[in-house]
Amino acid sequence: MSKFNNKKSGLKNPLFSFRMVMPLYCYRNPQTGEEIEIIQGMNDLHEFVDSNGLKWDRVFFSPNASIDTKTDAFSQQKFVERTASKKGSYGDLLNYSAEMSAKRAEKAGGVDPVKKQYLEDYSKKRNGAKHVSEQPKTIENKNVKIEL
Repeated sequence: MSKFNNKKSGLKNPLFSFRMVMPLYCYRNPQTGEEIEIIQGMNDLHEFVDSNGLKWDRVFFSPNASIDTKTDAFSQQKFVERTASKKGSYGDLLNYSAEMSAKRAEKAGGVDPVKKQYLEDYSKKRNGAKHVSEQPKTIENKNVKIEL
């Protein structure tokens, strides 16, 4: 018999074994206030009735979730780290980028310094041509007016 034999799981290599974890559900005695935790499956009926026939109240907790809302809007590295680990579309990435730009603008007095620098560099590289976001949204002459 191999030294890696795991008799409990029946697997030959314990590195590949896993444990099934059942969720805990908390119940409170409506008369005494005593609380207990019961292991139940997710699809089980979530009720607890003690040996005296008393139905205990289920206790609900708010989840211990954390949302990464404290991202530094001025850190390029933090932006890359946050977006690299998230699933989503290209549109989601652009929306997050716009949120960070708005935060930078709010902190810097109304103008995003990163966006401002990008637009200046864009114009210099293209002999003074303006980025499409800086171009007028309407084209007008005496005969026609076009809104873009």
